Amino acid sequence: MGNSKLSVILGNVGACCDRYMSGGYQPQPTVEQLFEKVASIEGVTGVELVSNWHINKDNHEQVRGLLKSHKLELVSIIPDHFGTPKWGKGAFTSKNPQIRKDAVSYTKELIDVAKDLGGNLISLWPGQDGYDYHFQADYIKERGWFEEGVQACAEYDKNFKIAVEYKPKEPRIRSYASTVYATLLMVKEIGLSNVGITMDFGHAIMGYENAAESVAVLSKYGDKLFHMHMNDAFGLWDDDMICGSVHTVAFFELFYWLKKTGYSGFISTDQYPYREDGKAAVEESIKWMQLFTEKVNELPSSEVEAVINGGDGVEVSRLLRKWMFGQGAL
Repeated sequence: MGNSKLSVILGNVGACCDRYMSGGYQPQPTVEQLFEKVASIEGVTGVELVSNWHINKDNHEQVRGLLKSHKLELVSIIPDHFGTPKWGKGAFTSKNPQIRKDAVSYTKELIDVAKDLGGNLISLWPGQDGYDYHFQADYIKERGWFEEGVQACAEYDKNFKIAVEYKPKEPRIRSYASTVYATLLMVKEIGLSNVGITMDFGHAIMGYENAAESVAVLSKYGDKLFHMHMNDAFGLWDDDMICGSVHTVAFFELFYWLKKTGYSGFISTDQYPYREDGKAAVEESIKWMQLFTEKVNELPSSEVEAVINGGDGVEVSRLLRKWMFGQGAL
């Protein structure tokens, strides 16, 4: 993997709000101030934007200027299919065919915007595409609608990438794009080379996944890992904490498998530092990711592979102790 290509979702460095403190815990910064904060973080070369929050038809040229002046690459645009009442009962899986059509049209508009700003990825988080109650959804029909909608977006420009970000729940109690396996199945059913997956570490942990194994699965079954969102969580919820603050060993293995599978895309922070200083919290995640990359690159691959092939948990423990605390030479 060499040196990781690192980016930040623009709003991560600002004042984040939750459902209890809807106005945020700190003053809300402007888009210009957010760009300034992201650009000041050493090692960050890219930025992700959420439509409506950071990019819209009225500030398109302003964003172009900010990208240029701060020398940041547009990594992706995340369509706001989740924070507008129109999509409250589903975007691609709405029972209303006009809303499904609008979800596709809106995504195509953002593809054009992204291309115009030098981007080549839509990271699609279908947070409202799911259900809440038993007997509320036609699981077969609605999964079909989802696949048809994503396929229509991908066929709009087959040289442009669409990455579906999975999450077990929230805001819907059950999401269709829920786990790496459920989402990969739908992506494979769509069958287009420009459709893949965005993997979010916290979402994977919520789904009781081992993130390193999920990376391996996406590599094995079609090289479908298009993008990474990094944060940390205790696993019961999408905590969006500083990377490495909870699952340090899991992050170590994750970065090893990112290198082993040849992942070359961007890795973005996706965290909500509600009470912390946003820039400082994101900067900590960046420093942790740089450290994981550095340490993985220092590991003698032959020794690590010997431990993996041996399958001995004691040897695994020794390897981790040497890496984490320097007890013994690698």
